[in-house]
Amino acid sequence: MNFPLLVLVLSLVLLWFASNLGAFLGQRLRPLKEEERDDFGVVQAAILTLLALLIGFTFSISVSRYDQRKNYEEAEANAIGTEYVRANLLPAADAATVRDLLRKYLDQRILFYKARHKSELERINASTALLQTELWSGVQAPALALPTPVMALAVSGMNDVLNSQGYTQFAWGYHIPGEAWALMIVIALFSNLLVGYGVRKNSLFFLALPLAVALAFFLIADIDSLRRGLVRVQPRNLVSLAQSLQAP
Repeated sequence: MNFPLLVLVLSLVLLWFASNLGAFLGQRLRPLKEEERDDFGVVQAAILTLLALLIGFTFSISVSRYDQRKNYEEAEANAIGTEYVRANLLPAADAATVRDLLRKYLDQRILFYKARHKSELERINASTALLQTELWSGVQAPALALPTPVMALAVSGMNDVLNSQGYTQFAWGYHIPGEAWALMIVIALFSNLLVGYGVRKNSLFFLALPLAVALAFFLIADIDSLRRGLVRVQPRNLVSLAQSLQAP
């Protein structure tokens, strides 16, 4: 499901094949009798309604998780920007070190959102973990040397920075369950089979349902693929923060 275009092509081919198989069964092997059409229509409508509900429910899940990832990106930018300001509460030397580390850390977080390959992502995560250790040490030493409420603000801000990255990491690990995909695909195949079985004559409109369902699958997979889809979370807030920190 990490390759949405492949999902589109394969689902369209499979669903079109299912429709043609149903048409072959209905027109050649066991034609539908006229007295059976009313009962068949009830079953067909129920299966198509179930398919629509499954697609709508799955699409809602993918969109909500997309919104969640966007919110966490904004939260990361806010946490880093706040801690960059609170670094002024530290002694001058420690403040300069922490601000420099925060700028490097910010660059790594931007790369995390733009990375598309696993090897690149592993390298970014390793650099991020190292910078997190250095950032925590940068506020821990002066806070232990001078434990005051003012120092606690700097420590609290750094804690928010580290926590926000953890929340983002967990959110990017969430995907639509494979069981949900399997159920949706089976229902889609069965629905197209029934539609094909019920038609009296093949026509261009015969492709409408497979195409519509395949496009729905493509959009869901595109949003859920995180790094390879057309719809991706862009680090706009993090980039804006980086530009403001570089400004004189």
